[in-house]
Amino acid sequence: MKAYNYNPGSECVITRPSINLTRMRTVFIFSMSLIFSGLSVAQWIPVGDKLKTRWAEQVDPENVLPEYPRPIMERGDWQNLNGLWEYAILPVGKSEPAFFEGKILVPFAVESSLSGVQKTVGDKHELWYKRTFRIPSKWKGKHVLLHFGAVDWRADVYVNDVKIGTHEGGFTPFSLDITPYVLGAGDQKLVVKVFDPTDSGYQPRGKQVQNPHGIWYTPVTGIWQTVWLEPVAEKYITNVRTVPDIDNSNLKVEVSTANTSVADVVEIRLSDDTKVVGIAKAAVGQAVDIRVPDAKLWSPDSPFLYAMQVTLYSKGKEIDRVSSYFAMRKISMKRDHAGIMRLQLNNEDCFHFGPLDQGWWPDGLYTAPTDEALLYDLQKTKDFGYNMIRKHVKVEPARWYTHCDRLGILVWQDMPNGDKSPQWEQHRYFDGNDRARSAESEANFRREWKDIMDYLYSYPSVAVWVPFNEAWGQFKTQEIVNWTKHYDPSRLVNPASGGNHYKAGDMLDMHNYPGPKIYMYDAERANVLGEYGGIGLPLAGHLWQPDKNWGYVQFQSAKEVTDKYIEYAEELKKMIKSCYSAAVYTQTTDVEGEVNGLMTYDRKVIKLEEDRLRAINLEISTYLTRKK
Repeated sequence: MKAYNYNPGSECVITRPSINLTRMRTVFIFSMSLIFSGLSVAQWIPVGDKLKTRWAEQVDPENVLPEYPRPIMERGDWQNLNGLWEYAILPVGKSEPAFFEGKILVPFAVESSLSGVQKTVGDKHELWYKRTFRIPSKWKGKHVLLHFGAVDWRADVYVNDVKIGTHEGGFTPFSLDITPYVLGAGDQKLVVKVFDPTDSGYQPRGKQVQNPHGIWYTPVTGIWQTVWLEPVAEKYITNVRTVPDIDNSNLKVEVSTANTSVADVVEIRLSDDTKVVGIAKAAVGQAVDIRVPDAKLWSPDSPFLYAMQVTLYSKGKEIDRVSSYFAMRKISMKRDHAGIMRLQLNNEDCFHFGPLDQGWWPDGLYTAPTDEALLYDLQKTKDFGYNMIRKHVKVEPARWYTHCDRLGILVWQDMPNGDKSPQWEQHRYFDGNDRARSAESEANFRREWKDIMDYLYSYPSVAVWVPFNEAWGQFKTQEIVNWTKHYDPSRLVNPASGGNHYKAGDMLDMHNYPGPKIYMYDAERANVLGEYGGIGLPLAGHLWQPDKNWGYVQFQSAKEVTDKYIEYAEELKKMIKSCYSAAVYTQTTDVEGEVNGLMTYDRKVIKLEEDRLRAINLEISTYLTRKK
């Protein structure tokens, strides 16, 4: 954090009558400008007395999350707009305020400590942001894209007092071409208005509620991922979608573009660590099939990623180029010698085993304080001996999925829950009545689910889509699941993790706490234990709140928790042989009032004996491979 010290006497001491008053005035004005520029940074500090991670101390308001935010489609030039913005909270329907309340550190949600604000917005108010920026002179003649990683929930965007777009959806990125609205080479004004009804609305929101308690957490309103600018040509690449086919040594690539014509051409160049392995060209809008001979397959044990370069040509001239990557891997199912339907990776049985990962932070809420922090949870998941994560009712920034790709972690991706409270039809197998949604709610769910799938389509770590969790907001299950499978046939679909069960999708997913159990069986689909465990250990000095901490069962020491964990693991091993093809342990970290994590909420203590945890987890995650 940069600050300036100012001593008026040291700048303006009068030593003789003939002082130059004009010079003194200039020095004074310059000195005061240093004071206020320093104060604009110095006024930011984390707010509140709640837990902080060690990475909170590394947050620099002048250099917040500086890493390139979209590694799977990277260009060389960009400008980060994270940092201190002005903010105001006004009743719904008001115009842009003439005066703002103070500074907020973007991209941390206004309710978070790291925002420097920690205020609640609610469904009766809107959150306003404002800042200025300048377009680098070297971008002259380029189109300028304004990117938002994620804004929860509805964002209206204004550039130089012109409303240029609206986006609804709290978990997906969106971009706007701001070129027509830029005024000259000076400061450009950017304003964002956000409305987020939290649990008063129908929108997907995960575990957020306006009155946090128990297993329900603090609201997340506004910008919570990186905001950035990127220069492109008039014609440019907007998306790259890849689908590997290891059975035929083939990669299918679909490149989307903007403002192109039928005469424009894309070139795809694939390479491994040492050489180019494939090149293909196609007219824009045409999918490309490229052979990948002797492919190096991606897996948790060997997460090999190929490099991919995509270039757009117009009239033989290179117009745009992005760097990307892909992996050759296959997600499928097959019946084993005992007639049990098994999940497979690269045509081999693979027991998916990992934690329920909610992705919450005590200081940043939805947003990790640093990229190192974001990576930490994933690295520890691998260190603990898991090969999978169930990303629970949240969607992460693009860098999180790239980290999973690089580390070799399978991801089950939940759709964040939304709309009404759960309607639990207890064990009514292949029956039960879905809760009805309004037409507006249903249309929003379908749009946001498609947006999430589009966003994550090309990440090889994503193996399973999970559209519903525990009957909450569940509707038209068979129709939604069938659409999901049709839209992405390259992955498996878990129709309703622990929810109302229908003959749809690829899995029957049961939840049971605290220990693993089998109480249903499906001979046609894979049987999975979507949640179990929840062993609690409250640790003084690492608690979100002093009392009313929650876990399914609670113990007093790491040894006791580890003993119970291993007891459950031994029970699970027996069930793998007869039934289960995957299991999810609750959970990676404590979250607010929940104390059932493998780590404390502040990530400062691993609550189990790590060597014993890793040993038993490796036995489970490799169980089907070893039993061949």
